[in-house]
Amino acid sequence: MRIYSATDVGQKRKMNQDYVFASSDPIGNLPNLFVVADGMGGHNAGDYASSHAVSVVVEEIRQDRDFNPVKVIRHAIESANREIIEQAQKDEKLKGMGTTMVVSTIVGQYAYVANVGDSRLYVADRELQQITRDHSLVQEMVRMGEISAEEARNHPDKNIITRALGAERTVDVDFFDLKLEPESVILMCSDGLSNMVEDSRIKEILSRRDEALDERGRTLIGEANRNGGKDNIAIVLIEPFANEVEEC
Repeated sequence: MRIYSATDVGQKRKMNQDYVFASSDPIGNLPNLFVVADGMGGHNAGDYASSHAVSVVVEEIRQDRDFNPVKVIRHAIESANREIIEQAQKDEKLKGMGTTMVVSTIVGQYAYVANVGDSRLYVADRELQQITRDHSLVQEMVRMGEISAEEARNHPDKNIITRALGAERTVDVDFFDLKLEPESVILMCSDGLSNMVEDSRIKEILSRRDEALDERGRTLIGEANRNGGKDNIAIVLIEPFANEVEEC
């Protein structure tokens, strides 16, 4: 397995509220673990929400005795949601904070994926496929047929999300599982990448198999910044069946 992970503050923001975790080694009963979180909230609340939520998820997974990856990830995300709400109630500066989250683990030939919010997981092999579904106002409008996918890219309400950790007492988590191909590349990212770089361009960059994974990762971040870098950028890239590990 080969992995690359990084965050970047972007061109417009003063603070980085994105957070990533990437381990090709086992975490608890999961053989590996990858997480991207995009925090929101004033002052340092968004930064705290994303980093603390990821820390809780990792620790909960480490301690969970279950072997079912979906159950393990669900329990961890639910615990992180409760923790974010509790911390927000204790500290006025953290009031209203929240975070998106996308989590994955690869077990054999299969990837198990969970998401809350609009941070995404893509798989690139012959084509680029978005596996997760955004929990956002404009994506709901696209699903209802009210606007097109192209109109959604530049919609003024694009940043309004309909689910997040810290928003409600109970968190609704979407789960996906998919069989991976030998040449599959997984991309997990915050909307700081997906809003700034067209899917066709992401596919083109990821398909450069002659380039090292970290080069492709840096190219994606650079592309987002060249296109405006309006938000923080977080990415995790995974080549599940490569035998070398690269981490940032």
